[in-house]
Amino acid sequence: MKLIVNPSQNLTGRVTLPGDKSISHRALLLGAMADGVTTARNWLNAGVTARMVDCVRALGVAVDIEPTGPGRATLTVHGRGLAGFQPPAEPLFCGGSATTMRFLMGLLATQPFTAVVDGHAGLRRRPMERIAQPLRQMGATIETTDGHAPLTITGARLAGIEYEMPVASAQLQTALLLAALGAEGPVTLRQPGPARDHTLRMLRGMGVELTDAAGVITFNPVGFRLQPLDFTVPGDMSAAAFLLVTALTTPGSTIELAGVNTNFTRTGLLDMLQAMGGTIELNGAREQAGEPVADLRVQAGPLAGVEVCGEVVVRMIDEFPVFTVAALHAAGQTLVRDAAELRLKESDRIAVVVEEFGKLGAAITAHPDGFEISGPQQLHGGQVRSHRDHRLAMSLAVAGLSATEPVVIDDADELHESFPGFVETLQTLGADIRWQG
Repeated sequence: MKLIVNPSQNLTGRVTLPGDKSISHRALLLGAMADGVTTARNWLNAGVTARMVDCVRALGVAVDIEPTGPGRATLTVHGRGLAGFQPPAEPLFCGGSATTMRFLMGLLATQPFTAVVDGHAGLRRRPMERIAQPLRQMGATIETTDGHAPLTITGARLAGIEYEMPVASAQLQTALLLAALGAEGPVTLRQPGPARDHTLRMLRGMGVELTDAAGVITFNPVGFRLQPLDFTVPGDMSAAAFLLVTALTTPGSTIELAGVNTNFTRTGLLDMLQAMGGTIELNGAREQAGEPVADLRVQAGPLAGVEVCGEVVVRMIDEFPVFTVAALHAAGQTLVRDAAELRLKESDRIAVVVEEFGKLGAAITAHPDGFEISGPQQLHGGQVRSHRDHRLAMSLAVAGLSATEPVVIDDADELHESFPGFVETLQTLGADIRWQG
């Protein structure tokens, strides 16, 4: 379907976001591994989590989903414990979700059967050896296709491992911690920098004793069972990102976002937008399900260019397409470095950002590990493509709200993968945006 975005202004309102995607994935899989029933309210009910649901059900675990609003549901997982999984009758299909595939690699490494894991063409281009190598060291047998999916995984009685992680990756960390749940002997992971710590927080909530100090995670899985959880998932910062930039760059706008996850490992974009001079207030700071949350109030206003590099890149790695919109509105130079990982996402996000924003008149200089923008730049209208990348589709929609003419986005329905209700949310705020065909 096509998405038609017309220039808009004075967007106002208060929004409750769907649950955090990263936490929703973990609630489902760790709930399946627990002994007992896990309940997660405000769980993200979207394409990316639907693939994980399909895979968990294919492994013999009962999962109930009760929709409660656009992109929101109450999740109930009837956990069977680590020994309760069944061999899947068919290959486990992950769609475009690298999170699903990489997490499943860790779980399947513990199981006494063989399973095939696959995904669509975009996922097949994502690297998987980074996960496979340490799992092999623990004792699993994993066959990749030139380092990519499809994968064939045969689990085993795993041994503990002391492992120096080559990158600060929450997906790698989580896969190894899931494998550690079925290992004999201690597991020590050394991270070179900050990565999302949702798995650590959730495991502690399920009764696991582990330490995380100075980038070293230690865990000795002796004589315990995962306790089920009953909690409400905080609002997703990655979804909030699109509305933050919408409010900052659409003239006359003020938007409030309720109950957003403000975990430090997720607030890289928020920090950079504030460094650019963006008017963003954090109110009502509190804790929810072991995670920090706050209400955000955002107002349109002038922005200034910044340099983005180092550890903050990891903390905003999913938000660079929409950060591009803010950079195009900012006075002066914005430089992104140390972000080569962007070329290995659902698309080569550096290349497609340059290509698609260029169709709207943007001048962006690509570098091997980032890009450079001199602003402010006024975008015009035009026709663009999503490249089956949900974050790119939503970022182009945000850009269209402050363009001079309509923006038409082809294959925009891909945005349902991570933020169902995105279009409807913008409409309730007053945006002139609609589906066509």
